[in-house]
Amino acid sequence: MAAKGKILVIRGGAIGDFVLTLPVLQALRRQFPGTHLEVLGYPNIASIALHGGLADAVRPIEARALAGFFADMGDLDDAMGHYFSSFHLIVSFLYDPDGFFAENVKACSKAQFIAGPHRPDEAKAVHATDVFLRPLERLAIFDADPVPRLGFSTDKLAPAPVLAVHPGSGSEKKNWPQPHWAKFLAHVMSGTDWNILLVGGEAEGSRVQALAEALPSSRVTVLQNQPLADVARTLQYCIGFVGHDSGITHLAAAVGLTGLALWADTSEAVWHPRSPAFRVLRSADGLAHLSPETAFNVLRNLVSLRSEASGK
Repeated sequence: MAAKGKILVIRGGAIGDFVLTLPVLQALRRQFPGTHLEVLGYPNIASIALHGGLADAVRPIEARALAGFFADMGDLDDAMGHYFSSFHLIVSFLYDPDGFFAENVKACSKAQFIAGPHRPDEAKAVHATDVFLRPLERLAIFDADPVPRLGFSTDKLAPAPVLAVHPGSGSEKKNWPQPHWAKFLAHVMSGTDWNILLVGGEAEGSRVQALAEALPSSRVTVLQNQPLADVARTLQYCIGFVGHDSGITHLAAAVGLTGLALWADTSEAVWHPRSPAFRVLRSADGLAHLSPETAFNVLRNLVSLRSEASGK
């Protein structure tokens, strides 16, 4: 059925939520090769699936057009109803506690509709990628790869060793203190030949610029408020990554970087980067007690071991 038609995956949420849902797209691609696969989501985030070859099209979620679909016996937008009717399989991860969205979509589309969870239940301590993949068992998909993977074709030569650093997150409680970052970067400057790529968005404000100003200008590049697909492409050239529990950390893991996630209080079992090349580092006394020296030494060893394993 679905292999001969079109598939729609509906996914809102932040960057990390989308990256951790990539295994769903990967599994659908594998199960139904050649089938048109579309994402209804936030284009600034979902574009990574399009550019990474995991989706054929991305359509923006329009809140006004979808509003009626979340109401009991809602006034359904004709254009959206026609859109949903063009698919044979719809997998939705939208928050729909009363089931109104599912019922309204079924009212205007003959597609097989599969409802997935908006977020994992942290009390169950099951990793988010496993939670998001579970609904695909209705399609007899039981052996999907739970590791998010993104690749971008390129003929660009890799530059000198560059360490990507994302010193922020969506919550200040998840962040390492700014003085710790400054000391960590000083260790990188004195202890390695790596250059630094400082990655940031609106959430980081002046944090990234302040760190950059303390570093030699010849060894630091700032990548701030750039399209997510461009960030992903740039990250894949780096030798390693350091960040917090954030969407950019999950993105770095998905493009295959060796990395270090400096962890605060969120559930590691549910949200850790799903990559064998990543390590979570935390302190029993809280993130503020994790020393820059420890983080630097752990990262340097990780990068060295990874380089030896790959023969670089």
